[in-house]
Amino acid sequence: QVQLVESGGGLVQAGGSLRLSCAASIRTFSAYSAGWFRQAPGKEREFVAGISWTGGRTSYLDSVKGRFTISRDNAKNTVYLQMNSLKPEDTAVYYCAAHPSQYYTGTDYSYWGQGTQVTVSS
Repeated sequence: QVQLVESGGGLVQAGGSLRLSCAASIRTFSAYSAGWFRQAPGKEREFVAGISWTGGRTSYLDSVKGRFTISRDNAKNTVYLQMNSLKPEDTAVYYCAAHPSQYYTGTDYSYWGQGTQVTVSS
């Protein structure tokens, strides 16, 4: 059973930064693509960023390009989301996800974390 545990969420002022972490309980995490999604109140969950199994390929939601950076450390079985220049509209629950694929570009990930709240005040 794969478990993903997010951490690093919190309350930050607009313009500030946060770094989310997602620790995976899989020895073969390097064989999985990973991604970050978010869901704001009253809205559908949306894709934020994705990364290939080696970290060589990444993709982003247009509205976070240039502000957010996804990365991974396979030696630590961890994927990160560095979020800079945060805006109130980035407020949401952020979820980590993993899928057994070299570079997964879909949204039907196999495994999901429980989520971490990010709140950006204006």
